[in-house]
Amino acid sequence: MPHTPSHAMSPEMKKCIQECLTCHGICLETVTHCLDMGGSHAEAMHIRLLLDCAEVCQTSANFMLRGSDLHPRLCAVCADVCEHCARDCERFTDDRVMQNCAEACRRCAQSCRQMAAMLT
Repeated sequence: MPHTPSHAMSPEMKKCIQECLTCHGICLETVTHCLDMGGSHAEAMHIRLLLDCAEVCQTSANFMLRGSDLHPRLCAVCADVCEHCARDCERFTDDRVMQNCAEACRRCAQSCRQMAAMLT
């Protein structure tokens, strides 16, 4: 007999999980791009922020996937980190990879803010 999860996953939560996983992947890909570019792209603070964003997105998705009661709090933190990362990536106005990363971070932040607000 298949196991049915005790929590019903809303469409909003499914969307947020997907946004988090997408942002996680794009941030990791962007780290490689930044290291290849060098210069201001490869500043330690910027690389750490991309890695922080990737990590918190993965963790937020994991919390939601397993139905953790703490996921709204983590989603709020994730949204803050994503916004910070988006602002930092946007300063590279002539770099399409950086702009794509900023866009993914903004989408994730918006979705995580909705999750945090819905369940608090």
